[in-house]
Amino acid sequence: MTITVREYLDAQGESPFAHWLDGLDSIAAAKVATALYRLEQDNFSRVEGVGGGVYEGKINFGPGYRVYFGKDGEALIILLGGGSKKRQHADISVALSCWQDYKRRKR
Repeated sequence: MTITVREYLDAQGESPFAHWLDGLDSIAAAKVATALYRLEQDNFSRVEGVGGGVYEGKINFGPGYRVYFGKDGEALIILLGGGSKKRQHADISVALSCWQDYKRRKR
């Protein structure tokens, strides 16, 4: 099954994921793109649930990059943000907040 990956947009139309990704150098951004490609191919081998319907995809590169997302059904992933191991707890809190907002506004 092919999975569609989309970015969460807040009420102002901003993407926290894109904001984070834009701050990475080209090599790190390429590693993130590879991780997203794996998700699109239904490869969740480096993914763990962090609670509240949010998942963390781990990338073994640099400071331990993470990609946070929610699953809207079986074939749609909503990218909520990204970060590193050092900021993991704060990044998870932001991702949970974004996911709750996404679900609320989707109704």
